[in-house]
Amino acid sequence: MNTTNAYFDDVLSTHVLIREWLSGEASAPDILATLLVRFSPDFSMVAPGGRQLDSAAVTAFFRAAGASRAGLEMRIYALVLIQESAAGATVSYRECQSLPGGENTERLSTVVYDKTPAGMLLWRHLHETWVASKDA
Repeated sequence: MNTTNAYFDDVLSTHVLIREWLSGEASAPDILATLLVRFSPDFSMVAPGGRQLDSAAVTAFFRAAGASRAGLEMRIYALVLIQESAAGATVSYRECQSLPGGENTERLSTVVYDKTPAGMLLWRHLHETWVASKDA
């Protein structure tokens, strides 16, 4: 694993915004705008349970879910640069989430990035899969 690169930095900083928005730690509308601008208008996602979402659905989710998960903790680790080109990159990582008094969840995630001509990194596609419990 590379120690750092712009894609890893973006994965980490995007998850900080997600946690702040969902936990209610930061509820200002500009936080939501800062988060949403990171996603391509052509964004698509496969959620851990298999549900497919487009850009409009993800935007609606974030708008509705602000401050809905008080105390949310997220840990992002095991970032791997799968491929990189002038057009973007593909990064995989592991994500753990926990809520006070709640169950911890873990997912394997892969994000496909588009890189704009101006150098902005946009989330083009995200695929998440639940990590099976050790008891399963």
